Amino acid sequence: MRHFALIGYPLKHSLSGELFNEQHFPDADYHIEELSSIERLRQWVEMKAIAGFNVTIPYKQAILPLLDALGSEAKAIGAVNCVVIENGKLIGHNTDAPAFQQSLGDLLNAKHLTPNVAFILGTGGAAHAVAYALRQLGIDYQFVSCHPERHPNAIGYSDLAAHLSPFSLIINTTPVGMYPDIDKAPLSLPSLSPITPLLIYDLIYNPSPTRLLREADALGVQTKDGLEMLRLQAQLSWRLWHLI
Repeated sequence: MRHFALIGYPLKHSLSGELFNEQHFPDADYHIEELSSIERLRQWVEMKAIAGFNVTIPYKQAILPLLDALGSEAKAIGAVNCVVIENGKLIGHNTDAPAFQQSLGDLLNAKHLTPNVAFILGTGGAAHAVAYALRQLGIDYQFVSCHPERHPNAIGYSDLAAHLSPFSLIINTTPVGMYPDIDKAPLSLPSLSPITPLLIYDLIYNPSPTRLLREADALGVQTKDGLEMLRLQAQLSWRLWHLI
């Protein structure tokens, strides 16, 4: 039996285990591992006989120094969400970026939407994967941060309304609004009126819709949750692990 896992903290919101196990991969299982620290990551891998694992908040960037090598996309992005173990070496990959790129690209084509700029809420590992995907799609972007002075190409949340246009895309990469804090939102859409964006994509999939997406629906804004991206990045991880 080959053992796979998702590491992060906390993980009560995650559907990754259900998604993996519903595939009925022969001779493979998948576990959710809440790790309050990754300081002893290699010992965990050896003790659990892990063949590969996914990485989520808050370790997508913190894990980099603990790996032996990076795939080209992970190196360009500076974040990892999938680790392949080959001959005892931990090799980091990023399947978030291509998954988001496919999901967003298909949506824009299907709805005939053409955003002129994207505002990425957050500056963590998922945010940088999204930025990479937007570059591949030829969409300009700007990060939105609580501390814009710490990040290049970032504005504060209080400045978003001044930059927003009816052709803007807003992408939430933060965990704000994720289960169990379902009554929270990273920003108040009604406060941005009368200008509303073209589309809001929330990477959160539990709950769905989030408060952010409910507010967007009420304003007539196109919305997308993160469930399709989750499925796509999972499929890419399974390919890297040679399960499909």
